[in-house]
Amino acid sequence: MLACRLLGDADLPAVRALLAADPVAGCLVATRVERGSLDPRRLGGELWGHGEDRLDGVCLSGPNLVPLARNPAALSAFAHQALQQGRRCSSIVGLQPAVEVLWAALAEAWGPARELRPFQPLMSLPTAPRLRPDPGVRAVRLGELDLLLPACVAMFTEEIGQSPLGNDGGRSYRARVRDLIVGGRAFARFEDGEVVFKAELGALSSGAAQIQGVWVAPHRRGEGLAAAGVAAVAAIAVPRMAPQVSLYVNQHNEPALRAYRRVGFEQVGTFMTVLF
Repeated sequence: MLACRLLGDADLPAVRALLAADPVAGCLVATRVERGSLDPRRLGGELWGHGEDRLDGVCLSGPNLVPLARNPAALSAFAHQALQQGRRCSSIVGLQPAVEVLWAALAEAWGPARELRPFQPLMSLPTAPRLRPDPGVRAVRLGELDLLLPACVAMFTEEIGQSPLGNDGGRSYRARVRDLIVGGRAFARFEDGEVVFKAELGALSSGAAQIQGVWVAPHRRGEGLAAAGVAAVAAIAVPRMAPQVSLYVNQHNEPALRAYRRVGFEQVGTFMTVLF
C-alpha cells in the first residue's frame, strides 16, 4: 500500500488543482488551503496527500477530519495514518462514500461515535435565488457580537446536542464568532434588538461559499424567515464573495430541505458526518 504523506508548501499547486475539480465538495478544505501555506501551524492542522506523480486525494486532519478522495487506495492510506496518529478531531465530515470508508476502518479504534449522520444532502445554488431575499438580513456589525452570540450558542446546541462554550468560559467560541463578523461572513435579521434569523458563511474559498449555522428564533419558525434569509445570504455572497453558494443539511430535516429547495438549491452530492 502506498502511504500518504504530509503535504507542504511545495505541494500547493497540486492541491489547488485537485480542489478546483470539485469546489463545492472541497470547500471545507479549500478554505484553509487558500490561507497560502500548508504549514500545520498556519493551516490549523495537517494536510495529507496520496499519489506519486499526481495527487489523487487529500485529507485535512485538524479539529475535523475531512477526506477528499475517491480512490480506495488513498482512503485506505488516510485511515492507516489516522489510526497511527490517534483521534484528535471532534468529527469526520465529507462526501459520504469517503467518510463511510474511513469510519469503517476507524470505528473499532475510535468508536463508539456520539452520533452518525450518514445521509446529508449537499446542495448548491446554480442560479440567482428563486425566492425574494429578505431585505432585513444584513452583515452583522462588530458592536452586535453580544446580540448574535446567544443565537449562535442556541443553534449549535440544538444542532450538535451540546454547548459550544467548552471549558474556557466560551472565550474560544466567542473569538470564532467574532472572527466571522470581522470577516463579513456573519448575517442576521434583527428585530427590536433580537436576532430572529442568522446564518454564516462558515467556509469560504475562491470556488464556493458554504452557508452554515442557519437558525430561526423558535417563536418565529414557520413564517418563511429561513428561506428568505438564506436567499438573502446567497444574494449577498454571489458574486461579491464567491461564484456559488452551497450548504449541507440532515436528510430528516424536511422543513430545512423544503426551504432550501424554495430558494433554488439543488442536491449535488451527499455528505456524511461522524460526531464524537
